[in-house]
Amino acid sequence: MATSTILKWITGGLEAFLGIPILGGAIVIGFGWTPLFVMLVLHIVTLIFSVKEFQNRYGSIMGIITSVLAWIPVVGMVLHIITGLLLLIDAYRSKAHQYR
Repeated sequence: MATSTILKWITGGLEAFLGIPILGGAIVIGFGWTPLFVMLVLHIVTLIFSVKEFQNRYGSIMGIITSVLAWIPVVGMVLHIITGLLLLIDAYRSKAHQYR
């Protein structure tokens, strides 16, 4: 399995978790917005590996946008959910195409 695919599974799962209403916001605020910075770094690393491995980049780019805008209460939750779904679907498709 490609490194970018593994990173998409990880970042997609974390984004989906942060998109859980109230819980995700409480985690982000409770840690002083540090999870948003950590996710930004992870998305940049995932993007770099995706470019190197000629994989789709849209999930990581959306993740970077989400990390920058997620401090806005309801917007952040929606962006986390959308980004999580994009990354998980992309990771699944990458894995499925690998075995064809």
